[in-house]
Amino acid sequence: MAIAAAAVIVPMGIVFFISGLFINLIQIKLYMDPETFRLMGKEHALLIANHRSDIDWLVGWVLAQRSGCLGSALAVMKKSSKFLPVLGWSMWFSEYLFLERSWAKDENTIKSGLQWLRDYPQPFWLALFVEGTRFTQAKLLAAQEYAASAGLPVPKNVLIPRTKGFVAAVSHMRSFVPAIYDVTFAMPKSSPAPTMLRIFKGQSSVVHVHIKRHEMKDLPENDEATAQWCRDIFLAKDKLLDKHIAEDTFGEQQLQNVGRPVKSFVVIVSWACIVLFGAIKFLHSTALLSSWKGVAISAALLAVVTLLMQILIRFSQSERSTPAKPSIVNQHSTNGQQKQH
Repeated sequence: MAIAAAAVIVPMGIVFFISGLFINLIQIKLYMDPETFRLMGKEHALLIANHRSDIDWLVGWVLAQRSGCLGSALAVMKKSSKFLPVLGWSMWFSEYLFLERSWAKDENTIKSGLQWLRDYPQPFWLALFVEGTRFTQAKLLAAQEYAASAGLPVPKNVLIPRTKGFVAAVSHMRSFVPAIYDVTFAMPKSSPAPTMLRIFKGQSSVVHVHIKRHEMKDLPENDEATAQWCRDIFLAKDKLLDKHIAEDTFGEQQLQNVGRPVKSFVVIVSWACIVLFGAIKFLHSTALLSSWKGVAISAALLAVVTLLMQILIRFSQSERSTPAKPSIVNQHSTNGQQKQH
C-alpha cells in the first residue's frame, strides 16, 4: 500500500515542485492598465499572444500563479509538448488542449475542449498562440515574402496569424467568456534571450509583457470579420513591438507589480516535503538502494530521463523548429481560411 501511494505521490510531487522552481526563475515586467490588472484571475479570459520564445507558455504560468488562477490556466499546445519531462506532464495533468497541427484532426479536439470549459467552476484562462509556431528570423522572412505576394501588410516583428482556431474559440466562448487579453511578449536588450535550456540550467530570464483587455461582446459576429479583427490586432502588436525595440520598454502603460508572493514559496516548500517523504517511503519499502543492482537501476532510470529531457528541449528550441507555410490567399476574403496550426 505504501509503495502504491509513494508511486503516485512522488511523480506528482516532482512535477509540481520542479514546475514551481521553474516559475520562480522567470522575472516579469508587466505593463497594463490598473483596471485590467484588478480583473486578472477573477474572470474567464481568452488570451491571444505572439509566440516569441520557447518559454512563452511558462511566462503565462507565472502570470497565472501570481493572479491566483494557475490551477485553471490552460493553453492550446502542439501534441509533442506533453511528452516533455516534468513540464509536459504538468500540462497533461492540467488538461491542456493538444493539437496535431492539422485542422481536419484538431477541429473536434478544439470544439470538445471549448464545450467542456463552459461549465468550468472557477475563473480560467485559455491561451492561444495564433501565429501557430514560434518566431524565428527564417519564419519571419517566409511570412514577409508571403505577405508581399498576397498584398498584405508586411510584418517586422510578428508572423501572420492563422485565424481559424481563433474564430472557432470566439464562436464557442462568446456566451460565457467576457474578455480577450491581447498579450505581447518582448525581450529586453539587457537580458539574454530566454530559452528552455537556460531554465533547466537554473538561469533566470527577464521578459516584458504588455496586456490589453478587450470585451468579447465588442467583437464582430461574422466569422470573417472576427478573423480580420485578429489580423488587425497583430498589425497593432507589430507596431507596439517596433516601439519596444526602440525604447526597450512598453512605457505607455503603467508598470504593475506582480511580485513573488509568499504563497508560492509555501507551495514549493510543501511539495518539497511531500516529495522527500514519498521518496523515503518508496525507497524504504522497496529497498531499492540496498543492493548494487538497485543502485544501478536507479542510476540508469535517472540517466534516461535526463537524456530524454535534453533531447526534447533541444528539439523544441526555436532555431530548430520547422517554419510554417501559409497558404496563398487573397487579402479580403480568404486569409482567415489558412491552415490552422
